[in-house]
Amino acid sequence: MTDGEATVVVLILMLIGLAGTLLPILPGILLMWAAAIGYGFVVGWSGTGIAVVVLVTILTVAAVVSGVVLPKRAADDSGASKRSQLAAAIGAVIGFFVIPIIGIIIGAIVGIALSEYLITKDWELTKQSTVAIAKGFGVSAIAQFMIGFSIMVLWAGWAAVVHL
Repeated sequence: MTDGEATVVVLILMLIGLAGTLLPILPGILLMWAAAIGYGFVVGWSGTGIAVVVLVTILTVAAVVSGVVLPKRAADDSGASKRSQLAAAIGAVIGFFVIPIIGIIIGAIVGIALSEYLITKDWELTKQSTVAIAKGFGVSAIAQFMIGFSIMVLWAGWAAVVHL
Protein backbone atom coordinates (compact mmCIF):
# COMPACT_ATOMS: atom_id res chain seq x y z
CA MET A 1 0.00 0.00 0.00
CA THR A 2 1.37 3.39 -0.93
CA ASP A 3 1.42 6.37 1.42
CA GLY A 4 -1.34 8.00 -0.65
CA GLU A 5 -3.56 4.93 -0.46
CA ALA A 6 -2.93 4.64 3.27
CA THR A 7 -3.91 8.28 3.69
CA VAL A 8 -7.22 7.72 1.91
CA VAL A 9 -7.98 4.56 3.91
CA VAL A 10 -7.14 6.24 7.21
CA LEU A 11 -9.21 9.31 6.29
CA ILE A 12 -12.21 7.03 5.69
CA LEU A 13 -11.59 5.23 9.00
CA MET A 14 -11.24 8.57 10.80
CA LEU A 15 -14.57 9.77 9.38
CA ILE A 16 -16.28 6.51 10.38
CA GLY A 17 -14.76 6.82 13.86
CA LEU A 18 -15.90 10.43 14.15
CA ALA A 19 -19.43 9.43 13.14
CA GLY A 20 -19.17 6.62 15.70
CA THR A 21 -18.85 9.16 18.50
CA LEU A 22 -22.45 10.14 17.78
CA LEU A 23 -23.87 6.88 16.39
CA PRO A 24 -23.28 4.06 18.88
CA ILE A 25 -23.51 1.31 16.24
CA LEU A 26 -20.29 2.49 14.58
CA PRO A 27 -16.87 2.14 16.16
CA GLY A 28 -15.72 5.49 17.46
CA ILE A 29 -12.65 6.85 19.16
CA LEU A 30 -10.87 3.50 19.40
CA LEU A 31 -11.15 3.07 15.62
CA MET A 32 -9.59 6.50 15.16
CA TRP A 33 -6.74 5.60 17.50
CA ALA A 34 -6.14 2.27 15.73
CA ALA A 35 -6.18 4.01 12.34
CA ALA A 36 -3.53 6.47 13.51
CA ILE A 37 -1.36 3.61 14.80
CA GLY A 38 -1.81 1.71 11.54
CA TYR A 39 -0.89 4.82 9.57
CA GLY A 40 2.41 4.97 11.42
CA PHE A 41 3.23 1.42 10.44
CA VAL A 42 2.52 2.14 6.78
CA VAL A 43 4.24 5.53 6.39
CA GLY A 44 6.91 5.12 9.05
CA TRP A 45 7.50 6.57 12.48
CA SER A 46 9.00 10.01 12.10
CA GLY A 47 9.34 12.34 15.06
CA THR A 48 6.10 13.99 13.99
CA GLY A 49 4.34 10.62 13.82
CA ILE A 50 5.46 9.61 17.30
CA ALA A 51 4.38 12.94 18.75
CA VAL A 52 0.99 12.72 17.05
CA VAL A 53 0.38 9.15 18.22
CA VAL A 54 1.29 10.10 21.80
CA LEU A 55 -1.19 13.01 21.67
CA VAL A 56 -3.83 10.85 19.97
CA THR A 57 -3.38 8.19 22.68
CA ILE A 58 -3.82 10.78 25.44
CA LEU A 59 -6.94 12.14 23.73
CA THR A 60 -8.28 8.60 23.24
CA VAL A 61 -7.91 7.85 26.94
CA ALA A 62 -9.65 11.16 27.76
CA ALA A 63 -12.52 10.30 25.42
CA VAL A 64 -13.00 6.81 26.83
CA VAL A 65 -12.92 8.14 30.39
CA SER A 66 -15.40 10.91 29.55
CA GLY A 67 -17.73 8.31 28.02
CA VAL A 68 -17.91 6.59 31.39
CA VAL A 69 -17.46 9.43 33.88
CA LEU A 70 -19.88 12.05 32.51
CA PRO A 71 -22.99 9.85 32.39
CA LYS A 72 -22.04 8.27 35.75
CA ARG A 73 -21.60 11.70 37.35
CA ALA A 74 -24.96 12.84 35.94
CA ALA A 75 -26.60 9.72 37.38
CA ASP A 76 -25.00 10.24 40.78
CA ASP A 77 -25.86 13.97 40.83
CA SER A 78 -29.49 13.24 39.96
CA GLY A 79 -29.78 10.80 42.84
CA ALA A 80 -30.32 7.79 40.62
CA SER A 81 -29.73 4.56 42.48
CA LYS A 82 -27.00 2.08 41.59
CA ARG A 83 -29.77 -0.35 40.66
CA SER A 84 -31.18 2.16 38.17
CA GLN A 85 -27.73 2.75 36.70
CA LEU A 86 -27.40 -1.00 36.22
CA ALA A 87 -30.88 -1.06 34.65
CA ALA A 88 -29.73 1.65 32.23
CA ALA A 89 -26.75 -0.47 31.20
CA ILE A 90 -28.94 -3.55 30.73
CA GLY A 91 -31.49 -1.49 28.81
CA ALA A 92 -28.74 -0.18 26.54
CA VAL A 93 -27.59 -3.70 25.68
CA ILE A 94 -31.13 -4.90 25.02
CA GLY A 95 -31.90 -1.74 23.04
CA PHE A 96 -28.84 -2.31 20.86
CA PHE A 97 -30.25 -5.63 19.67
CA VAL A 98 -33.91 -4.56 19.44
CA ILE A 99 -33.48 -1.21 17.64
CA PRO A 100 -30.18 -0.94 15.77
CA ILE A 101 -28.28 2.36 15.97
CA ILE A 102 -30.44 4.35 18.40
CA GLY A 103 -31.51 1.40 20.54
CA ILE A 104 -28.60 1.86 22.93
CA ILE A 105 -29.79 5.31 23.88
CA ILE A 106 -33.49 4.44 23.99
CA GLY A 107 -32.83 1.25 25.95
CA ALA A 108 -30.70 3.06 28.53
CA ILE A 109 -33.32 5.76 29.04
CA VAL A 110 -36.18 3.25 29.30
CA GLY A 111 -34.12 1.10 31.68
CA ILE A 112 -33.37 3.93 34.07
CA ALA A 113 -36.89 5.34 33.90
CA LEU A 114 -38.52 2.00 34.70
CA SER A 115 -36.11 1.25 37.50
CA GLU A 116 -36.39 4.70 39.06
CA TYR A 117 -40.17 4.54 38.95
CA LEU A 118 -40.20 1.11 40.57
CA ILE A 119 -37.98 2.44 43.35
CA THR A 120 -39.56 5.87 43.95
CA LYS A 121 -43.16 5.42 42.71
CA ASP A 122 -42.89 9.11 41.81
CA TRP A 123 -43.03 10.14 38.14
CA GLU A 124 -41.55 13.57 38.85
CA LEU A 125 -38.43 12.15 40.53
CA THR A 126 -38.21 9.54 37.78
CA LYS A 127 -38.39 12.25 35.14
CA GLN A 128 -35.70 14.35 36.86
CA SER A 129 -33.26 11.43 37.10
CA THR A 130 -33.93 10.26 33.57
CA VAL A 131 -33.51 13.72 32.05
CA ALA A 132 -30.30 14.32 34.02
CA ILE A 133 -28.79 11.05 32.83
CA ALA A 134 -29.87 11.68 29.23
CA LYS A 135 -28.12 15.05 29.43
CA GLY A 136 -25.03 13.30 30.81
CA PHE A 137 -24.98 10.98 27.80
CA GLY A 138 -25.46 13.98 25.50
CA VAL A 139 -22.59 15.90 27.06
CA SER A 140 -20.46 12.77 26.83
CA ALA A 141 -21.25 12.36 23.12
CA ILE A 142 -20.40 16.01 22.42
CA ALA A 143 -17.13 15.69 24.35
CA GLN A 144 -16.22 12.53 22.46
CA PHE A 145 -17.07 14.16 19.13
CA MET A 146 -14.88 17.17 19.93
CA ILE A 147 -12.02 14.94 21.03
CA GLY A 148 -12.49 12.82 17.89
CA PHE A 149 -12.37 15.92 15.73
CA SER A 150 -9.14 16.95 17.47
CA ILE A 151 -7.69 13.50 16.78
CA MET A 152 -8.59 13.83 13.12
CA VAL A 153 -6.99 17.27 12.89
CA LEU A 154 -3.79 15.98 14.51
CA TRP A 155 -3.66 13.06 12.11
CA ALA A 156 -4.36 15.36 9.13
CA GLY A 157 -1.40 17.50 10.18
CA TRP A 158 0.78 14.40 10.30
CA ALA A 159 -0.50 13.28 6.88
CA ALA A 160 0.28 16.73 5.47
CA VAL A 161 3.87 16.47 6.77
CA VAL A 162 4.21 13.00 5.21
CA HIS A 163 3.07 14.25 1.81
CA LEU A 164 5.17 17.43 1.70
